[in-house]
Amino acid sequence: MASSVETAIRSVVGKGLEMVAAHNRARLPQPEGDHPFLSGIHRPMTSEETLADLTVTGSIPEALDGRYLRIGPNPATAPDPASYHWFTGDGMAHGVRIKDGKALWYRNRWIRSNAVSDALGEPRAPGKRKSTSDNANTNIIGHAGRTWAIVEAGANPVELSETLDTIAHNPFDGSLDVAFSAHPHLDPATRELHAITYDATTMDTVWHVVVDKAGKVIRQEPIAVKHGPSIHDCAITENYAIVLDLPVTFSMKTMLAGHRFPYQWNWEHSARVGLVPRGGSGADTIWCPVEPCYVFHPGNAFELPDGRVIMDVVAHPTMFVESTKGPDSHASRLERWTIDPVARTVERRVLHDHSQEFPRHDERLTTRPYRWLYTMALPSAESGEWAISDTRLFKHDLEAGTVAVHDFGPGRHPGEFVFVPRPGESAEDAGWLIGLVVDLTNETTELQILNADDFGGKPQAVIHIPHRVPPGFHGNWVSEAA
Repeated sequence: MASSVETAIRSVVGKGLEMVAAHNRARLPQPEGDHPFLSGIHRPMTSEETLADLTVTGSIPEALDGRYLRIGPNPATAPDPASYHWFTGDGMAHGVRIKDGKALWYRNRWIRSNAVSDALGEPRAPGKRKSTSDNANTNIIGHAGRTWAIVEAGANPVELSETLDTIAHNPFDGSLDVAFSAHPHLDPATRELHAITYDATTMDTVWHVVVDKAGKVIRQEPIAVKHGPSIHDCAITENYAIVLDLPVTFSMKTMLAGHRFPYQWNWEHSARVGLVPRGGSGADTIWCPVEPCYVFHPGNAFELPDGRVIMDVVAHPTMFVESTKGPDSHASRLERWTIDPVARTVERRVLHDHSQEFPRHDERLTTRPYRWLYTMALPSAESGEWAISDTRLFKHDLEAGTVAVHDFGPGRHPGEFVFVPRPGESAEDAGWLIGLVVDLTNETTELQILNADDFGGKPQAVIHIPHRVPPGFHGNWVSEAA
């Protein structure tokens, strides 16, 4: 923990740097044409809606009782296209309540950061903020009977009501002293959330943070790093939390130039994977070099009997090399990494070489061997920002080495789909895949429920939302029982 003097010095220096950044931000040249993440399928919504008794095609499973929640960036006021980055937009949560075979409601609500509350002419939401930001726009989860909007790089979690209204900025009831992450992972054996977290203001440290099943932080273990790496996600095994220390790092040059997202590809930063003992010291992290690449999202990870660690990832060759608007790699591929903690090596093997993202698995098997992995296809291109224009989901059979495809058809673009097991069934793919599909032709959206074990078949149910929900980042199913 920094002393009060160190905190004061950082505050003064930070304010001075932000003044320089703001000065230069006003002088950034306007981009030619429309901003790719403010137009087309990404054009922001301008209102909050509450819709009841949604139209359904097909039959919603009676066993589903809960909420499908999704979150993403959606500026509350028109941003300056010259400095806007997709990752920095105001957070907006979307939810559909399902019960007794019916879609009871759809709601969308902005996460009440100070900027959003001011823009809407409302009193500011209560709770504790970090100095860096109070925006939460990347993931939305249920834990300990509560709903949380979360983000990386320093901002505190934001607690939401069942209907997605902001309750408070809440560092887990005061138990969180450091940064949090957009990607905590639940250990099904302990019901604890594990995350690797970083703060944009701290260049030399990241943390392994654990939140217990009651929603209180019980571990904040520092891990030494260099250059301020952007660590979007992690993975866990029975004995380790896995750190992805890869060559996207804080860029002072980018920040001072006025760009909102101050991270760029760093050719001088060595890529490595760290195995942090879940109950040990960050100083005992086992570091293993890996060929330079960037990983937003791992799938599952587990340990082999001989002590090696398997982790499946979507790997990009580079990231944020040129674009200051959003992700700029279209050459991602699904890979299996075998990490040897004795030899300190990482062996990379390509499982599927089509561009894809957002891997999800049956999370009952987190930390254990598994067979099925689901990903969203991305269009292949050599440069430019991500275009959410593919129409397919992939189902990877990691045992057979095959890939099944569900194609939603022309003009229909899926986001991340989450696996929900059928109650009382233990087979790994005995369940449903739930996610949003944008019908760009008609400017509408569908919440589709697919049978995971009939992946190429017709949806079990389609819930119709009569407007376009912009592609966001992550969604989850939060059961009423949980």
